[in-house]
Amino acid sequence: MSDAANRNRDDKTRPDVGSDGFAALLEAERKPASTENFATEALDRQSISEQVANRILAMIKSGNLKSGDRLPTEQQMCIAFGISRPPLREALKALTLMGVLESRQGGRYTVTDLSPSRLIAPFNVMLSVTEYDVHEHFEARTVVDLELVRLCAERASPELRRRILELARDGRAFHHDPVAFRLLDIEYHQAIYSGAGNQLLMLLAQGLYDVALDVRRVASTEPGNIEISVRQHCDVAEAIMNKDAIGAVKAYREHLEHVRDTTIQTMPMVSK
Repeated sequence: MSDAANRNRDDKTRPDVGSDGFAALLEAERKPASTENFATEALDRQSISEQVANRILAMIKSGNLKSGDRLPTEQQMCIAFGISRPPLREALKALTLMGVLESRQGGRYTVTDLSPSRLIAPFNVMLSVTEYDVHEHFEARTVVDLELVRLCAERASPELRRRILELARDGRAFHHDPVAFRLLDIEYHQAIYSGAGNQLLMLLAQGLYDVALDVRRVASTEPGNIEISVRQHCDVAEAIMNKDAIGAVKAYREHLEHVRDTTIQTMPMVSK
């Protein structure tokens, strides 16, 4: 079956929120401002679009709109919100960029599956296009990764704890093989993120891990860096194995500081 046929079939099975139903849903929500506020001259177009976007998000959060629901036409939503099309379109565009809505042929918007991977995608795009700041990067990694390590030490299954320890110790065989070590490093950190049992934090950590990989690729070729990382990996893994959350966080912090410092040392080589 063609993609077009699949889309048509899916559209027929999606719940269709008609204009009357949408207006009723709006009334059912506890509104931070009445619909009259949308039309006041004191509000510029940007603030109106933000209010509309927040209203739709509130409807999704409360369950009045769910994954797969198809919104009314733009004309119907303009009537329901009491606004013109430009601010409505800005709100819909923003929600689409956030991964909350998707647009199909015909201009009708549908609530997405709202999966964490879809919702985190704009964050990953932002990381890839913004100017790199090594201190800001590792400050963010410290906040996210240390919490994941703590949770992993508390929550990980016995099987996963053993897997993390095996990956850490296996790194000893790759002191002089940067490519193999980098592959192992990805698996090691992924295992820790997974052990925390928090998918959203895991996705954030993955996005932060992928930043400046070109610099860390060069850093891994510098003598002694892999050996230090492997030793630190083992310290973290042993603490996780013993369910020592405090020890795991302390060891992982030292590892991040090492990665940060070697990244800073390597940056001039990459920028040449």
